[in-house]
Amino acid sequence: MQLARRGFILGGAALMSGCATAATRPVITTAQAQVPPVPAIQTGRPPELITSQLNSTRPLDPRGSVRKDLMDRALAALDIHKDRITQRDRMYLVDFKKFSGDERLYEVDLHGGAVTLMRTSHGRGSDPSHTGFAQQFSNTPDSYMSSVGAYATAGASHGAQQGPNVLLDGLEYTNNMARERAIIVHGADYADPAFLAREGKLGRSYGCFSVAHHDLPALRERMGEGRLLFAWA
Repeated sequence: MQLARRGFILGGAALMSGCATAATRPVITTAQAQVPPVPAIQTGRPPELITSQLNSTRPLDPRGSVRKDLMDRALAALDIHKDRITQRDRMYLVDFKKFSGDERLYEVDLHGGAVTLMRTSHGRGSDPSHTGFAQQFSNTPDSYMSSVGAYATAGASHGAQQGPNVLLDGLEYTNNMARERAIIVHGADYADPAFLAREGKLGRSYGCFSVAHHDLPALRERMGEGRLLFAWA
């Protein structure tokens, strides 16, 4: 059963900055005031694996794992970018409002409704004080910041520095420099459970969506090409 798309219009917001030498440029900031308190992190349980069974009778996100406005924007993006998002079986969401130690990367099964949770890093330029919360976003090269908006996955690749990865194409003015900035999905030691247990939060990337090494192989295969990755704060 294909889930109904909601016709919400994406509200644009996010200026420029990026994933390699720290630069001071106009940026998009989140609620610009105090950094929220750091939540308690539980690392005892094993990470949830990407093995959920399809079930066409389940509603979308039955446990309410994804905040509503993020889900609504992502569903709207599926239709807005229908020429680039050719695979409609699943999509990937990133909630940059959440603490980096929380599970904030979601695989959403658009047929069965199940949501699988993982962790992902944000850019060091988005969190210069390393609080664990991303506070500003940009699309400018050499800014080390994360970018928000809709991406199309562009297939599995392998890089000399980061190894196995998933390429991304930014589809909006907030992230359309993704290829030039080498913004990808890749595994990183600073996104592994051992780092989280030791430091209490994930490390920061240069703007990439870094994930735990054990999550990457299945994620890389399932993301493939032509699926939506939508990041927002």
